[in-house]
Amino acid sequence: MQLEVGSIVEGKVTGITKFGAFVELPGGRTGMVHISEVAPTYVKEIKDHLTENQMVKVKVLNISEDGKVSLSIKRAMDNPTPPPRRNFQRQERDFSRSKKGEPQTFEDMMSKFKQTSDEKMYDLKKFMDGKRGTSGRRGGGQNK
Repeated sequence: MQLEVGSIVEGKVTGITKFGAFVELPGGRTGMVHISEVAPTYVKEIKDHLTENQMVKVKVLNISEDGKVSLSIKRAMDNPTPPPRRNFQRQERDFSRSKKGEPQTFEDMMSKFKQTSDEKMYDLKKFMDGKRGTSGRRGGGQNK
């Protein structure tokens, strides 16, 4: 069987390493699935997702001039589930709309951004001065 970039074939996992898995393809060729192409989610340990002698569907991503075959398991899935979005708590303010929901000009947004930035810098400076002490002297020597 002739392998073509973009084709989806079935193969057997023949070896697992820290960086990927080797898959024996039809026709006796071997390709490698990089750890980033094993699953649509973050993969810390490949052994949590694959075992040796497991049959897997793979998509041929690339065939280099020297014959190395790059494969992907996640791209061969029918409906791969997208990786979950991380919910970061945002503390930024939305500068693009006024309180009434009307779009603002760039100058208005920049003015609000500068004001917020100045407030945060003031708070940071006040906090850092409190950590260092406001006396301004070092070494704890005696006053003369």
